[in-house]
Amino acid sequence: MTALQITWFWLIGFFVIGYTVLAGFDLGLSMLALTARDGRERKATLAGLGPFWDGNEVWLIGAGALLFAVFPPVYAALFSGFYVLFMLALLGLIVRAVSIEFARTASPAGLTAWMVMAGLGAVLSTFLFGVVVGNVLRGIPLDARGVFIGTQWELLNPFALLVGVLNLAMIATHGALYLAWKGEGRLAAKARATAQGVWSLYLALAAVVMVMAAVFYPHLTRNYRMAPALWLVPLFTLGVIFAIGAFNLHRRGAAAFFSSVLAIAALLGTLALTLFPTLVPALNPALTLTVRNSSSSHLSLLAMLIITLIGMPIVIGYTAWVYRAFGGKISEESGY
Repeated sequence: MTALQITWFWLIGFFVIGYTVLAGFDLGLSMLALTARDGRERKATLAGLGPFWDGNEVWLIGAGALLFAVFPPVYAALFSGFYVLFMLALLGLIVRAVSIEFARTASPAGLTAWMVMAGLGAVLSTFLFGVVVGNVLRGIPLDARGVFIGTQWELLNPFALLVGVLNLAMIATHGALYLAWKGEGRLAAKARATAQGVWSLYLALAAVVMVMAAVFYPHLTRNYRMAPALWLVPLFTLGVIFAIGAFNLHRRGAAAFFSSVLAIAALLGTLALTLFPTLVPALNPALTLTVRNSSSSHLSLLAMLIITLIGMPIVIGYTAWVYRAFGGKISEESGY
C-alpha cells in the first residue's frame, strides 16, 4: 500500500462521516414529521431542516464521485450488487426532497401529506443505507472480475436488516436531539422525550451488532487480534452513545447533540478501522477488494487529491456559514 492509497481510504471515510452527521439530523427531523401532532409541529420541523438539507446532500455526492474516481472496482462492485437497494434509497431521497419543497406552500392538509411523504422517504433511504453497510461487513459474493454474483434476496439477511434498523435508530435519535437542542417549549420537550426513547434502542442495537460482528464474522476482528488495544475504540463508541442518554436526561441539549455527532463519527470510525485495508470483503477472501488492489493509478490519486484539497475548504466554509447564518432557535411559529 502506498501513502496515497491509505490517505484516500480515510479521506472518503471523512466524507461519509460528514454526510452522516450533517444529513443525519435533517433525515431524523423528517422522520419526526411522522409523529407530529398538528400543523404547527410540522411547520417547525420543516423550518429546522429547510436551510440545510440540500447543502448536506453535497457530502453524499462528493463521497460517491470520489469513490468512482479513486476506487473504481469498488464502485462497480457495490453498484452491481446493490443497485436495487441504491435505486430505492435514491427514490426515498428524491421523494423527501420533492415533498419538502411542496410542503413550503401547501395548504394545512397538503402540509400533512407532504411531510408524511418526506418522513417515509427518509425512513426508506436511511434503512436501506444501513442494509448496504451490513452486507458489506459480512462480505458479498464476487467473481474474479469483482462483479456481484448473488441474488438481491440474499441481501435481506438478518444481520444486514439489523444494521438497517440500527441506522434508523441512530439517525432518528440524532434528529430528535437536534430539535431538542434548537427547539423551544413544548416542541423541545417532545423531541427530548422522543430522543430518549429511541436512544435506548440505538444503544442496545449498537452493542448487539458489535457482538454479532465479532462472533459470527471472524474476518472483522483481524485488526483487533493483531493489535488488542484497538478494542478500546468500539468500547469508547458505546460509552459515547451511553453519554447521549445521560446528557439528554439532564436536559443538556447541546452536549447531547454533539455527543451524538461524536458517536456517529466514532461508530463509522470503528467501521473503517474494522475493515482497513479492505474496502469490500468477498465471501472468497482471494477476491476481496482492498486499498491495494482496487485503486486508480498513482497519477489519478494525486490529481484527485489536489482537486479535493482545493474544493473541500469551499464546501466546509459554505457549510459553516449556513449553519452560522441560520443558527437561531426553532419555534412552532418558525417558517421555512
